[in-house]
Amino acid sequence: MKEILLFFSLVGLSTMLEAQDLKDPRLEVVASFGKSQPIGVSVSSKNRVFVSFPRREPYVFGLTEISEGQRVAYPSADWNAKNGDPDNHFINVQDIYVDSKDQLWVLDSKPGSGNSVFGKAAGDAKEGQFKLVQIDLASNHVVRQYHFEDLDKTKSGLNDVRIDHDKGLAYLSDPGQAGIVILDLSSGKTRLVLSGATATKAKPDIVLAYEGRAMRDKDGNPFRSNVNGIALTKDNRYFYFKPINDIHLYRIETRYLADTSLSAGELETKVEDMGTTSITHGLLADESGNIYLTSSLDYSIKRWSPDGKIETIVQDSRLIWPDSLGIGSDGYLYFSCAQVNRLPQWNGGEDKTSFPYEVYRVKIK
Repeated sequence: MKEILLFFSLVGLSTMLEAQDLKDPRLEVVASFGKSQPIGVSVSSKNRVFVSFPRREPYVFGLTEISEGQRVAYPSADWNAKNGDPDNHFINVQDIYVDSKDQLWVLDSKPGSGNSVFGKAAGDAKEGQFKLVQIDLASNHVVRQYHFEDLDKTKSGLNDVRIDHDKGLAYLSDPGQAGIVILDLSSGKTRLVLSGATATKAKPDIVLAYEGRAMRDKDGNPFRSNVNGIALTKDNRYFYFKPINDIHLYRIETRYLADTSLSAGELETKVEDMGTTSITHGLLADESGNIYLTSSLDYSIKRWSPDGKIETIVQDSRLIWPDSLGIGSDGYLYFSCAQVNRLPQWNGGEDKTSFPYEVYRVKIK
């Protein structure tokens, strides 16, 4: 009951914000995309900005680099072709992440029907299609691909990815299986951990509501996502995560994730509950170990510090379902606004999106 009461207080706050139509003059538009929905955002050490788009019409590119405010197909037009061999073109880019070595990791994830966080996936395929593509930003060439051969593709819905070079592992959130997939970057083999744990499962009593309307599909089912946003600290020590339908932030030391000798029960005891935050979608760690969280109910981006302090970085009525984040060496925080809550499947078939879709930035240091 405590979480439900807090949930409704957040809804009240969002309603007041909409009435005020609050604008923060510090918020800058990086690029506009018309009716193309941006999802993933990541920034290199040289402040190259990359933005990805899921396979939804009007589909132009799956992965782009922003150059002078315009999107350019990356790493090539061929990789962004609408059709082609799955080994050399993008099917549905879900997340992107520039790691500490300036390698761009592209999670190409098209879950099977019913396993997508956007609602029922396009088509009726029972199995999803998944690959992780490593691109070297110095050469702009694809280095390697991983195809998750041992993943249960009938249940998986791979969502976000982070790279731990110290241990040679990739960590991926999997809302479909309510767990974390750990990919060995040497062997290509995967393990599913924390599946169905308290910290990875959506809380059934939390129903999202925006603009006075509960977020439900045509059958009355509420939007619900298990573990979704993830973050890895720059020292690779802590892995943070949370479901969308949960207001608590969780973390676990990566040494435990890498320890294959731990049983499922033993691993779950290593998870730490870091306390109450808000309804969030994307997470990102900075050099100081702070975690940036996109907070959709009050149209804001927040910063959580390891001492438990939470502060609002920017709050603006244009931040409709802020999603993915990137931090540049230029001192800016970049992020997308996916407007998922305004899509037709959550509004009785009516598209309530505010166009154009945009990616923003705000100075944080």
